Amino acid sequence: MNKLQSKFIKTVFYLILLITALISCNNGLISKTAVETLPPAKQYMAATQTQAVVAATLAALPTLTFTPTPQFIPEAWRFWPVIPEVTKKTKEIYKKGIGMGNNPHAFSKIGDYQNLRKAFLGFFDHPGSFDPLGREKPFLDTIENFKGYWDRDGESAKSGFTAASPLSPRWANPDACLPDENPMECELRIAKPSFVLISLELPFNGRTAELYERYMRKIIEYVISQGAVPILSTKADNMERDHSINLTTAKLAYEYDLPLWNFWLAAQSLADYGIDPLRDGFHISVQARNERSITFLETLDHLWKGLRDIK
Repeated sequence: MNKLQSKFIKTVFYLILLITALISCNNGLISKTAVETLPPAKQYMAATQTQAVVAATLAALPTLTFTPTPQFIPEAWRFWPVIPEVTKKTKEIYKKGIGMGNNPHAFSKIGDYQNLRKAFLGFFDHPGSFDPLGREKPFLDTIENFKGYWDRDGESAKSGFTAASPLSPRWANPDACLPDENPMECELRIAKPSFVLISLELPFNGRTAELYERYMRKIIEYVISQGAVPILSTKADNMERDHSINLTTAKLAYEYDLPLWNFWLAAQSLADYGIDPLRDGFHISVQARNERSITFLETLDHLWKGLRDIK
């Protein structure tokens, strides 16, 4: 056993002790069971307190020569930051995509109703139509870089889409797509994007997280094969009642080493946690739509600026 292996085993041992202590600790921290009984906003406060203790403890652990990404385990997805970091895998994908001729000024969406331009991002192609608080001003260079793609749905974002829909040729637009081409293949062929947001959040309707995962893997792996960086996303709703879709998405982000835009966390500070109280528990409010657009702009800005100089 070399020194690196020994250090890694020791670190894992300390982490196990830490996790065990946190679960059972009653000295200023809230137990996992107690946290789950709180409203989402208070869950976040409790999680923030716990995360601070975790961070202080981790600082005392032996230093590894590598850092797994994302930083937190999938089961702790509620604690992941809203804006993701650039991962090693995204660097590899982006570099490959530029070599394949992908457009560094293009991004695509593979998504459902809540990703259509009228509810999401479209106003960024129309200066002055949004930004009551001036939040978009630090990102004007990013808005300019992707000009023309904000107010665009493309071929793989449509109302009614589930995780299976982008893989089915019957959903493809016959006026734009080739015979037997599915919407995802059609969109990536036409746009040649460097980034692809994958956000499929249609109400659950009896679908299992396992089925969602199966389709998402196919989507993720195809996007990667085309040299585009997949950006995964959590959702504000909990139609399945156990957050299994967000957990599954976090597991996929962790496994494939991909950025996860944690919109769920951003929504916790909004009225009704971002959910429109007058609708079905799935659709988000106008306030949440605006927050969703701003935080995705911040996400794309951070990823693009972290990757654009890669040769």
